[in-house]
Amino acid sequence: MSKTSNINRVDGFAKVTGSATYSAEYKTPGVVYACLVGSTIAKGRIKTIDTKKAEWAPGVLAVITHLNVDKPVGYQKAKDKHNFGQPLQIFKDDSVLYYDQPIALVIADTFERMQYAASLIKADYLKEEHSTELKKAADKEKKVETDKGNDYHRGEHDGYKNGEVVFEAEYTIPTEVHNPMELANIIAKWDGNKPILYTKSQGVEGTRKSVAGVFGVPVEDVEVHSEYLGGAFGMGLHTWPYEIAALIGAKKLNRPVKLVLHREQMFTNVGFRPYTIQKMGLGATKEGKLTGLTHEAVAMTSSYEDFMEGTVNMSRFIYDCANVSTRYRIVPLDTCTPIWMRGPGEATGSFALESAMDEMAHKLNLDPIEFRKLNYAEKDLEQNKPWSSKYLLECYEGGMERIGWKNRKNKPGSVKEGDWLVGYGMGTGTFGSYRNPTAVKAKFLADGNLVLQCSVNDMGPGTATMMTAIGAEITGVPPENVIIEMGKSGLPKGPTQGGSATTSSVGSAVHDSCNLLISKVLGLASENPSLKGIPITDLTFSNGVISSKKDTSKKVDLTSLLTANKLEGIEVENQSKGTEEAKKYSIYSFSVHFVKVLVNPNLGKIRLAHVVSCADIGTVINQKTSAGQMYGGAVGGIGMGLMEALEIDHRFGRPINNNFADYHVPVNADIEKQEVFFVNKKDPISNPMGTKGLGETALVGMAPAIANAVFNATGKRVRDLPITLDKIIETVKV
Repeated sequence: MSKTSNINRVDGFAKVTGSATYSAEYKTPGVVYACLVGSTIAKGRIKTIDTKKAEWAPGVLAVITHLNVDKPVGYQKAKDKHNFGQPLQIFKDDSVLYYDQPIALVIADTFERMQYAASLIKADYLKEEHSTELKKAADKEKKVETDKGNDYHRGEHDGYKNGEVVFEAEYTIPTEVHNPMELANIIAKWDGNKPILYTKSQGVEGTRKSVAGVFGVPVEDVEVHSEYLGGAFGMGLHTWPYEIAALIGAKKLNRPVKLVLHREQMFTNVGFRPYTIQKMGLGATKEGKLTGLTHEAVAMTSSYEDFMEGTVNMSRFIYDCANVSTRYRIVPLDTCTPIWMRGPGEATGSFALESAMDEMAHKLNLDPIEFRKLNYAEKDLEQNKPWSSKYLLECYEGGMERIGWKNRKNKPGSVKEGDWLVGYGMGTGTFGSYRNPTAVKAKFLADGNLVLQCSVNDMGPGTATMMTAIGAEITGVPPENVIIEMGKSGLPKGPTQGGSATTSSVGSAVHDSCNLLISKVLGLASENPSLKGIPITDLTFSNGVISSKKDTSKKVDLTSLLTANKLEGIEVENQSKGTEEAKKYSIYSFSVHFVKVLVNPNLGKIRLAHVVSCADIGTVINQKTSAGQMYGGAVGGIGMGLMEALEIDHRFGRPINNNFADYHVPVNADIEKQEVFFVNKKDPISNPMGTKGLGETALVGMAPAIANAVFNATGKRVRDLPITLDKIIETVKV
């Protein structure tokens, strides 16, 4: 992909100039404004709800509660288990299952009148005892009754206990929220019995299925627009109650309804990374060979839906170990359902695993990277399959050189810069590289432009740029002449954007469709008088011109060819999917994050002096967007390691830092120097381009890298994130 490997983002100009239209910005005639009123208790029932003052307020068009809602037909059916389904059926009855659960929808003719009317609604409750603290609800622990929830054992159960050297520890990840810049939002309307949504979704097709199930309409009658997203990070992987509420309101009034959550509701109503407690057990020989590994995780879910993620999965295969056991349990709490967040599960699990590996290396007096090399997995022992490709060792070597690993000392606190303690740490990451069935339509227009169509959307990683780069590379059309149409229903069906599968899935479909399109063009050209008699195999297509390979003077341009055949364009639509050959291999992306920290022992302040991130993701389609993904993932991991935690007042079951003043995220000033690099070697198995996923593994491993660096600087091991100054200052001794 050399010719197009560094093109600018094709949507960049639209985004920075404001011409990109996000879902809440569509100009919709007759639109009215809605908001949700949330419960002020965490569990119980609504005894009474007084809506009269709100209903009488100026400009109010409707106030909808469980007392007057027209229940969708899907409420009478079994709860939809599809990923995009929402088991919490809004306004179905008087039950309250979590703090800020929507109990009323207010619709008015202006935004200000809507807000005022919402403030007039009062509810009395029959409170019930709630539970929002994972550590105090351990007796409710249960297994997830699916194949993915089964315990895993390889070799001897809990074999680590028989190691010559044994290490055990517990690690905690707090609740973290997505909080993208763009708030959750929707404009909902109906065309007869056909719902139309302009909404913030990571999967157009999933949203269609979910809405169709709730309202009992054919999937093909659901129209979804989600062309631009202002970040999502996982919150767009559900159809949430606010979207169903807006559709209910729009149907009742037969008018378009716009609903935008306010920032506080983003902390309570659109999912989060679940609070998770993990226990690690490692056993090794005195020389450093792992003999056993056990990884247990207990995570929160909601009281009305079982949610799980791959927290323990990485421990099953990333290291060469004969005896491995993993267990995953959930605890129902009175909260909104968690949802996948960038690096889902693996980011959480890597904190425990990679911290424990560092701790065991210290116990063995080994360099942490040498310890990992001693236990390098040459094949996937979980699936008993060879890797499709694996260049993790090259990530280690490149990162060590860039971060200055040679300056690291095994003894904590040995290196200083002035009054600052210096520490070096690293963490390994991985994530599965998947390829989902995807359809793409490729079309040449008479003006020479190439149009690529797919319903997949782009929540930020540069999907449109990737499609442009692949299409331009294959067809020879300049990138500026490639037109991308995406993010809405009615286009060829694309996948949900998540799980680092978009490039592999959509990119492969673009690759295959463009090659088929060229074949179709060559077939048409072979009948043209200018090329008559020349076999198709002797024809070539480049930059809009079809010519003979042997005699380049014999040629015809695409525009003339289409005109001669009275065609406005020529197109193909094709569905691309994985191969049977790929099933014989284990296909994963790998990453390594390196960190140099400076710690002030008197203030507990931690400075990120240098961050280096490397990824083995096969062929890099576009250097700029890939680097952006790696930078962004690393920043997300930095937030995880040093700042992010949703604090709950468990007396009331409600968050107390549900704003950007108190919920801290990294900013540029927090990272003094950051760099990324890629191995950039083609994977021969994954897909036609040889790529592997990046978005998730870009975050996995960063949090433990920071924790390991802080330990190397101070001798203080922090096992409960985030690593804040109060956990450092009291125990560091110089």
